[in-house]
Parts: sequence; C-alpha cells; structure tokens
Amino acid sequence: MFAVLKTGGKQYKVQAGDVLRVEKLAANAGDTVQFNEILMVGSTLGAPLVAGAGVQAEVIEQIKADKVITYVKRRRKHSSQRTRGHRQQLTLLRVTEVLESGADKSGVKEAIGFRTAGASFVAAPAADKKPAAKAKKPAKAKVEAADAAAPAKAAKKPAKAKKAAETSDEA
Repeated sequence: MFAVLKTGGKQYKVQAGDVLRVEKLAANAGDTVQFNEILMVGSTLGAPLVAGAGVQAEVIEQIKADKVITYVKRRRKHSSQRTRGHRQQLTLLRVTEVLESGADKSGVKEAIGFRTAGASFVAAPAADKKPAAKAKKPAKAKVEAADAAAPAKAAKKPAKAKKAAETSDEA
C-alpha cells in the first residue's frame, strides 16, 4: 500500500521499505518519526488530509546534499563576478509503516521540521504574560516655573514702506 505525504513544502509518494531524502527534521539517527499530513492512502483521497492516517519512518542519518554552485557575472563595464555555493541539509529516512487509521494513537513522535522546532521553543515562554502595570498619573504642570523661565518678547519694529509704493505716490 502506498501513501502520499507532505513535508518540507514537498509531496512524496512512499510505501513500506522506501528510503527517501527530505528537508532536515528535528530528530537524531535511530529515532522513529511519524508524518501526519497524509494527502492520500491507497485509493482514499483526503480533503485535504486523510483523517487518522500516518506514515512512520526511521531516521537513518542527517546528511548534506551535493553542492549547488551559483555564478553571477555583470557584463560590460562592471567587471564583477561572484561564485557562491550552498549545501542543503537533509534527513535520510526509511519508511517502516503506512497506517490507514489509528496514527493519532500510535505514541510515535511527530516529524517536525528543523526550523519549526526551534521556533516552538521560543513561542512557548511568550504565553506566560505578567499582568499589565498600573498606568501612572500625569505629572502636575509647573505653571509658575514656566512663566518665570519664558523671556518677555520684544516689541516689533514698524515695517519699512515698499519702494514701489513710494514711486507710485511721486508720479
């Protein structure tokens, strides 16, 4: 019997005994993990998931994929080149069992992505919030000190008459 499971943003068609490479999971070699996001089991199609279905797999090892090299070159006047490499971290799994039902009661640890595992630990302490502090009363205005500190404004000088107005008077 086969199943279609979803992990790491990808879908995999698996059956018992298959070995597959998936995005890195938060598990060590020898651990058994269970995938609960099952899209299809045999001829049963989920909407979007099959309720109670699961796939159990054993972690063989954590590996890195082949190096992917990217090369960037700007043409003409820039004379700029850059070579970068990247090795994706993967988990090598051996599928041990495809469960049509009862996966939620199996007691096997759920497969969690490596980045999501770290985020769950950060989010847990945020739930314990302290009660909000009481609002402070606004400070009383210091009217007397403000009046004494402000200097008196000087009287404005009268504006000079514009030359255009003077020439029109003479004409």
